[in-house]
Amino acid sequence: MRLKSFHAPTMQDAMRLVREVLGDDAIIVATREEEGVGVRVTAAIEEDEGLLAHHPPLSAPQNTLRFSEPAAPDPLDIVSETLLRHGVPAELNQRMLDSLSDLDARDPQSALAAALDNVFSFQPLPDGRAVRPIMLVGPPGGGKTLTVAKLCARCALQKRPVGVISTDTIRAGGIEQLQAFTRVLKLRLMTVEDPTALADALDVSRGMEQVLVDSAGRNPYNTADMKDLRDFLVAADIEPVLVMPAGLDPVEAVDMALAFRQIGARRMLATRLDMARRYGSLLAAAHGAGLAFADVSATTKVADGLIPLTATILAKMMMPELQADERRTKQTGTHA
Repeated sequence: MRLKSFHAPTMQDAMRLVREVLGDDAIIVATREEEGVGVRVTAAIEEDEGLLAHHPPLSAPQNTLRFSEPAAPDPLDIVSETLLRHGVPAELNQRMLDSLSDLDARDPQSALAAALDNVFSFQPLPDGRAVRPIMLVGPPGGGKTLTVAKLCARCALQKRPVGVISTDTIRAGGIEQLQAFTRVLKLRLMTVEDPTALADALDVSRGMEQVLVDSAGRNPYNTADMKDLRDFLVAADIEPVLVMPAGLDPVEAVDMALAFRQIGARRMLATRLDMARRYGSLLAAAHGAGLAFADVSATTKVADGLIPLTATILAKMMMPELQADERRTKQTGTHA
């Protein structure tokens, strides 16, 4: 997909330019009014070879609205193309671009980081003492148990006392998987089957710097499943943190996130970023449900742990091609 920006005094003139240059199949990605200039329209087309097929020569007298080709791509166009490539819904895409209207963007990665910081909240999980026990919740297969193991490893490496509790007593192998991790870390794992037992286990864990609770995967569309999870959460003062895997359908991800938001989740921990190349579902879920980004997991290795997420880190993950260009530049010693 190829993106191009057009400047003109009026929207009508800009749309005429889009049709002349890109043809009738062009998709409007973003529009913006620019003070003293007119309007700017960013449009996209799938077929690169047809990009200039409809554009008359610049010397033709009938073309009174000429535009100059910039020496380098507009950073905001690159941001728009990145969001489009990641499958970010159009409304959210536009809101992120609008948040950059007053930004003098020169670097696309910094511009994307600014847009993420303007639209989203970032609240990583505590590295030290946590005020409340943390229960990881989410749909089946999202990586909750592995995430608990990574959080345990982080505490163990820092020699911080941590309590580990599992309520995942129904799924085959659920307890055994977490038990294997805690055994290596020399941690005691407590298993509970009902909300009352969970409250007792939390009392036993008082004094720990962090208390981590693993939960069974819940179907967000199943009323009985969500009621059962809510019963565990109200048994004590526990913070539910949604574990959301990357690579889902954006609309489906929003619906799931809203279901867990209703039972008290306010933060989202993203997993399986190594298994997906498009993160639009994560952005859509966080925005649609009003969740803050916490940490991120991009590997199945427990020792590598979790990365506290920031707008800058997320921007780098969404623009890996820029990171690769920077590495090649350092290796060759050349600069653009």
